[in-house]
Amino acid sequence: MPLQFERHFTSKRSRPLDEVVYRRAAAQIRDSRGNLVFEMKDVEVPESWSQLAVDILVSKYFRKTDVPKIGHETSIKQVISRITRTLRVEAKRLKYLDSAGAQAFEAELNYLLIHQMGAFNSPVWFNLGLYPEYGILGSNGNFAWNPKTKKIESIANVYSRPQCSACFIQGVEDDLMAIFELAKNEARLFKYGSGTGSNFSKIRGKQEKLAGGGNSSGLMSFLDVLDRGAGATKSGGTIRRAAKMVCLDLDHPEVDEFITWKSREEKKVAALVRAGYSSDFEGEAYRTVSGQNSNNSVRVSDEFMEAVEKDQVWQTRARTTGEVIQTYRARDLWRRIAQAAWACADPGVQFDSVIQRWHTCKESGPIRASNPCSEFMFLDDSACNLASLNLVKFLKPNGGFDLDAYLSATRTFLIAQEILVSLSSYPTEKIARNSVDFRPLGLGYANLGAFLMRQGLPYDSDEGRSWASVLTSLLCGHAYSVSAEMAAVLQPFAGFKKNRSSMLKVIQMHRKAANEIQAPNLPAHLLQGAQEVWDRALRLGKKCGFRNSQVTVLAPTGTIGLLMDCDTTGVEPEFSLVKYKKLVGGGSVQIMNQSVPLALRALGYPDQRIAEIEQYLLQHQTLEGAPGLSQEHLPVFDCAHPTGTMGQRRIAPLGHLKMLAAIQPWISGAISKTVNLPNSATVDEIQSLYEQAWRLRLKSVAIYRDGSKLSQPLSSVPPEEVADGQFCESCN
Repeated sequence: MPLQFERHFTSKRSRPLDEVVYRRAAAQIRDSRGNLVFEMKDVEVPESWSQLAVDILVSKYFRKTDVPKIGHETSIKQVISRITRTLRVEAKRLKYLDSAGAQAFEAELNYLLIHQMGAFNSPVWFNLGLYPEYGILGSNGNFAWNPKTKKIESIANVYSRPQCSACFIQGVEDDLMAIFELAKNEARLFKYGSGTGSNFSKIRGKQEKLAGGGNSSGLMSFLDVLDRGAGATKSGGTIRRAAKMVCLDLDHPEVDEFITWKSREEKKVAALVRAGYSSDFEGEAYRTVSGQNSNNSVRVSDEFMEAVEKDQVWQTRARTTGEVIQTYRARDLWRRIAQAAWACADPGVQFDSVIQRWHTCKESGPIRASNPCSEFMFLDDSACNLASLNLVKFLKPNGGFDLDAYLSATRTFLIAQEILVSLSSYPTEKIARNSVDFRPLGLGYANLGAFLMRQGLPYDSDEGRSWASVLTSLLCGHAYSVSAEMAAVLQPFAGFKKNRSSMLKVIQMHRKAANEIQAPNLPAHLLQGAQEVWDRALRLGKKCGFRNSQVTVLAPTGTIGLLMDCDTTGVEPEFSLVKYKKLVGGGSVQIMNQSVPLALRALGYPDQRIAEIEQYLLQHQTLEGAPGLSQEHLPVFDCAHPTGTMGQRRIAPLGHLKMLAAIQPWISGAISKTVNLPNSATVDEIQSLYEQAWRLRLKSVAIYRDGSKLSQPLSSVPPEEVADGQFCESCN
């Protein structure tokens, strides 16, 4: 019997895409000198969408070629329809829903997407529906599940079974041809708009012998080759950069060189900039050096951290024989990690012991790596498609939270993501097999910082963290319940039986954490719901199993956050009340915070005073010193970075870590989050933050000291006011 699917946002007579007021618009991207980089005129977009969202939609996601009769897509209706129609057809074909349920499912998805209540990851917007709607084939070479033969098979053309996952993890073996096969597979992933991560710890160090005699060229030589390959690739055939993560265990023979890799290269960039070369990330200085096309992370175990605490030694070992290569004082190695992060933001840290403790499929192998932004952590050779809900869209006009709408949207997107697992293709047979057998999903949310600000709550506050805990628990617990419902209809994921014990134990850990939430200032029904969803998830999971090994991550939501007109991305606070972002490939956009007047209204300010405060913000780009604004309300508007040239306030680094700790217990994977630090931050402070992250039992953490790289993606002052080298087109 198919799933039951109830409408929440629509009725049987609803036509969500026809019930929106549209306008004809032009989309333009210009570079910092005003030169036109991209333009498309006379496109149909919702009246309510900002010009920035329109520019992102058209420049990134409109199909530019091969659309029959008209050449390229000209309306948002075309983009959304090709996605939702394809999902509706597959929902029925794969027996998730009957005809009526599939029609309702399509209507609900249309509503959520056109009203910016949620969005899929970019590869869905790039690739889904191009074949059924326009007959676009694409090249072959990917692999997909054939439900008739029940085998993974090579497909004839990529758009009939599109690549829809954004996040991939690939295994790496200590074999020359396997390493270059990895390079080929990375290129295929980048081509269709996805990112990939790998743990390279199996590759022998340069201190080790080859089977045929002589020494290995070593890990770092291969990392340099793969980095160059990523640098030559544009993601999705568009102007998105390739996204890549490199992980390394701390006992690898070349770990010291890996830790300092980027900081050494950054010194070369500085020398070239002093010699007159541009520091733009696409300029010659950065193109000349290596290591700039990946995020780097070291895998840190509890054993290592205890050695740091006790001032013990740490040893690196040969990959081939296990013999000791180098002996370090653990504190010295830990210090080098902090020094390198101070210098150039890399490496980040991933806390291996915590990651394995929350692993739902322990019997199938350890988690060794993550995707480029560290939110997807699972088995080697696996994939995850992402979607994010826009939290502010679930605030009612009276300031209340629409719980029913939130749960309904969670259910709709999770079903859609689950359908994508079977529909999609994957770059290797191994990834296709593991994706089908384990079916990990990555539902999350965006705009948390704006959600809190609009309610008059500081990001760095107990009440703010309580809201985050409750929202995250509701999302993950309900998603697992829906996954169990799907398992009852379609069977659990193939790896569930083997991992039943470890998975149910993790669900119980989620449930225990939910029962410990302290949220005295939140509506009682929300806290109760955040706890009861786990009772249901555990009950259904024991009875039916789960369709998905994972259901939630918190992604950075950079591009899709702009598409949804979010003030803040993922779990981040606002970067600045007024900020500027350069786009990869050229162009810059000014992003003004939409939440300030709503926050002032929630705090009880009259309209006239709100207008005066807004005018002050426009003039000074900060609210510090604004006439009529109470000092006790300033923390509500604190951002990751001081605002404007006059602002001094910012969220304390520990405030970022506390927010991560408030939500990690209800995330299947992990959280993409940057802890922003002022330029004046010291190595000691960074080392302390990494240690506190471990004590808070986070899975991973990354820091960024303002100005530590000669290029950076976000700035709180206009591009023309930023010294050459402080502004960058890259984004993570």
